[in-house]
Amino acid sequence: MARVGALMGLLLAYPDREYLDRVDNCCEQCRERFPEVCRRLSRLATELRGKPVVELQELYTRTFDLNPVCSLEVGWQLYGEEYARGRFLVAMRDQLRQHGIPESTELPDHLTHLLPLLDRLEPNVAQEFAAEFAGPAVKKMLAAFQGKDNPFRELLLAVESLLLVHAQSELTEVTA
Repeated sequence: MARVGALMGLLLAYPDREYLDRVDNCCEQCRERFPEVCRRLSRLATELRGKPVVELQELYTRTFDLNPVCSLEVGWQLYGEEYARGRFLVAMRDQLRQHGIPESTELPDHLTHLLPLLDRLEPNVAQEFAAEFAGPAVKKMLAAFQGKDNPFRELLLAVESLLLVHAQSELTEVTA
């Protein structure tokens, strides 16, 4: 069994040759329980299908890595360079360790880590985290897409939709 947060987290990682397969798989897993997430992921897949992997990677880099306004780091979105971000990073690293989520080359507050973490937190803690931290950060990220034609907007809208569900109730398992 895979959890939907873990599946979505994979979609926020740097694209490789299997990226569109992961988008399709996540959409299929979400279709019944999270139809809005699936709808957004279907749009993403439609917009990206047929593009070479190198083009997806360049778009990802321009969108998320070179554009601080759309950085996928929750702490950056909430605190910028304030000292509070350092405390947030330490807390996230501790949570990842406690819940057996390995860090990648990304910082511990990156959505690729935090979405799988939401799967493993106690429901009330996950609900609070989604409402207080992850949701507001994604909302700020989405503001960077105003007036721009970028398919990754659909991915962030899917994440936002998932976080709204999560903020209201526990995420449930989906089959892998």
